[in-house]
Amino acid sequence: MSQEDEPEATRRESGQNETSRANRSWWDRNADDYQQEHGAFLGDHRFVWGPEGLDEADAGLLGPAAELRGRDVLEIGAGAAQCARWLAERGARPVALDLSHRQLQHARRIGESADRTAGGVALVEADAAALPFAAGSFDLACSAYGALPFVAEPVRVLREVRRVLRPGGRLVFSVTHPVRWAFPDEPGPEGLTLAASYFDRTPYVEQDDSGDAVYVEHHRTMGDRVRDVVAAGFRLVDLVEPEWPSWNRQEWGGWSPLRGAFIPGTAIFVCVRD
Repeated sequence: MSQEDEPEATRRESGQNETSRANRSWWDRNADDYQQEHGAFLGDHRFVWGPEGLDEADAGLLGPAAELRGRDVLEIGAGAAQCARWLAERGARPVALDLSHRQLQHARRIGESADRTAGGVALVEADAAALPFAAGSFDLACSAYGALPFVAEPVRVLREVRRVLRPGGRLVFSVTHPVRWAFPDEPGPEGLTLAASYFDRTPYVEQDDSGDAVYVEHHRTMGDRVRDVVAAGFRLVDLVEPEWPSWNRQEWGGWSPLRGAFIPGTAIFVCVRD
């Protein structure tokens, strides 16, 4: 893409339809580059919650790994289904859902490589705000940076997840830590300088020359996220803010060892459907 074709970054309102349309197109266009850049870190069948590298194998936020066998699990915003594949290898019955057709093509490619089948993972292309499943279909739901940072109506998504969970089911999801939006999205020292109000909830939008959105992220404060969880009918049982580990020397967008030593990059919400 030439310099003049680069989208304009701005802060403006963006509703559900524009947001969904823009992000579906963005992920379809950028899925190849994303998997090429981050695929080695994510692995083919690793469950990592964010750029810090917190593994579900160590964190156990979905519950003990030995208890995953036989569980019906929905991964929302699954991308190439690395997390779902990790769950399948532990005996769970995962469904990997994503808005992007191209991301799911990568999920199929990885699942069929190295003499593997799809790894016991069902792939579904759908919007997280309208889940194509019957009520009470799943024991667990998870989302590692999937869907929720990219929707205008997070409570609508959370209510859909609650609907498809069985009583006692657990939802665990990670998002960009809300403090991120007060700082520039830069991994170096400039990313440590306060640049905007934490309380400015105006969406971040990249738009083309016609003013049409081509990428949208929605900012919610920590309090907003908690209220969203409660409004959807969940009980919040844990909130995890992973610290940047000494072994992780990579940069991922605005995340880096430098920034990670001072400010959190990820927030993980552990919720139960009573």
